[in-house]
Amino acid sequence: MTPTVQKVLGALVLMVLGVLSLPLVASLFDGEGTENWIIPVQLILMAIIGAVVTLALPSLASASASTTTRALTGAGWGVLAALIGLVVFFFLLNGFDGA
Repeated sequence: MTPTVQKVLGALVLMVLGVLSLPLVASLFDGEGTENWIIPVQLILMAIIGAVVTLALPSLASASASTTTRALTGAGWGVLAALIGLVVFFFLLNGFDGA
């Protein structure tokens, strides 16, 4: 697989999972005492997913990066995808006028 294909595939996977992770985590943690855990769990979940995706698709990180650096870079990409997913759901629920 070429590096360009790896980058596009990785970005698509992270974006789709970033958008879908919020309702998935919200459905599991939407309770009386657990509703404050939704966003932290989503961010941790997406950091782990981002690390795994970047380890599986090495061109998402620098070519000379070690395994640890690739995993940390992937965690950053995963958190970024989670934040984008959070913004997408905010606009879907509230519109552009805000809450």
